Amino acid sequence: GAFGGFGTTTTTAAPAFSFSAPTNTGTSGLFGATQNKGFGFGTSFGTGTGTGLGSGLGTGLGFGGFGTQQQQTTLGSGLFSQPAQTPAQSNQLINTASALSAPTLLGDERDAILAKWNQLQAFWGTGKGYFNNNIAPVEFTQENPFCRFKAVGYSLMPNNKDEDGLVVLVFNRKETDIRSQQQQLVESLHKILGGNQTLTVNVEGVKTMPDDQTEVIIYVVERSPNGTSRRVPATTLYAHFEQANIKSSLQQLGVSLSMARTELSPAQVKQLLQNPPAGVDPIIWEQAKVDNPDPDKLIPVPMVGFKELLRRLKVQDQMTKQHQTRLDIISEDISELQKNQTTTMAKIAQYKRKLMALSHRTLQVLIKQEIQRKSGYAIQADEEQLRVQLDTIQCELNAPTQFKGRLNELMSQIRMQNHFGAVRAEERYYIDADLLREIKQHLKQQQEGLSHLISIIKDDLEDIKLIEHGLNESIPIRGGVFS
Repeated sequence: GAFGGFGTTTTTAAPAFSFSAPTNTGTSGLFGATQNKGFGFGTSFGTGTGTGLGSGLGTGLGFGGFGTQQQQTTLGSGLFSQPAQTPAQSNQLINTASALSAPTLLGDERDAILAKWNQLQAFWGTGKGYFNNNIAPVEFTQENPFCRFKAVGYSLMPNNKDEDGLVVLVFNRKETDIRSQQQQLVESLHKILGGNQTLTVNVEGVKTMPDDQTEVIIYVVERSPNGTSRRVPATTLYAHFEQANIKSSLQQLGVSLSMARTELSPAQVKQLLQNPPAGVDPIIWEQAKVDNPDPDKLIPVPMVGFKELLRRLKVQDQMTKQHQTRLDIISEDISELQKNQTTTMAKIAQYKRKLMALSHRTLQVLIKQEIQRKSGYAIQADEEQLRVQLDTIQCELNAPTQFKGRLNELMSQIRMQNHFGAVRAEERYYIDADLLREIKQHLKQQQEGLSHLISIIKDDLEDIKLIEHGLNESIPIRGGVFS
């Protein structure tokens, strides 16, 4: 969510520090309806729930970070409870607390307004806090304990060993430029390493980063005189790159950052988790450790300020684009495989038809060969049995109620369906070409039979007419004779 927390708190139970009772200002404050002066040195030592301004700035963030804890860490429990404090740190904390709660710069009611202004600067993490004419002002940075714009994120711990020798170089150049000049880049790095012939620079990977930056992962292989080779450890290579003259040479190549990609030891991970970073509330740090989704692979890291949040957002967008690009490539591969599968299936069907035709031809050749081989021999018992079986099958095929009759019935139904299909365009049926030729041949034979029958009937009718005509002519003659 966006910032929705300005002015969400109303009162505080007790100020964090009060060497005098909190006074009610009677005003609504700058960013929230707070009813006290914020941080005041008073009687309640570390029991308050936080200032109204701080809680108002913090509770509206939706990414689970800046000031989302409802119970704010007090000055007493969060700072002075540290086991050891140097005098300089103690003076710094006292000066900061004085600037936030009870400045004595002007000596009138304007000091209360100055205290609120110092609180706002401390919450924002920038500016200077004036509180005494004789003491230098306090410099507020985003690392100060009262800065509200802080969150805790999670980063993936590298799992590469020191023996792998992987070192990351971040270039202020685009990926296309790096890839097009990769060979020249390798040669330049080899020259920076002294141009030793026993060393070989290899590129492990190239990855795009936000703001037109590119991450290049390299490792160096060292060949010994006896023919064996090994990778230069990552810490050794990184220490060499961090030398002043080497670092300046890398900067001329466009390298803005270099780091060794090595896994953290259990002792290092334990030390990082036990000691909260500078300016991060220990309670928030402990909650971040509890909320870690995968403690074996992820480690909590502080995010201070909007620039860091924007950087992580850009990195996430970049990774999302890379994942989408990879998904597009996979989708294209799947489409190509589907096309190849369709082509393969069509070829398989074609080869099946070809195999069927060749099988029929082979069977015909075997039949002819068998006929020639058995020419002149009497019919044997097995042949007679086979002939009987074939005659039985033929009779079953020609039976009215068997296959041929059913085929004729199906033919009639197909013709009816075709007739109905002319009315209903959505239903269409197609007949195989061979079957259509057989139907045409059958209909042609039927038509020829009907034509022959019609011609016979016509001839018979003409003969009958001739007989009737002859009978009509002979009747008057016979009548005249008998009269």
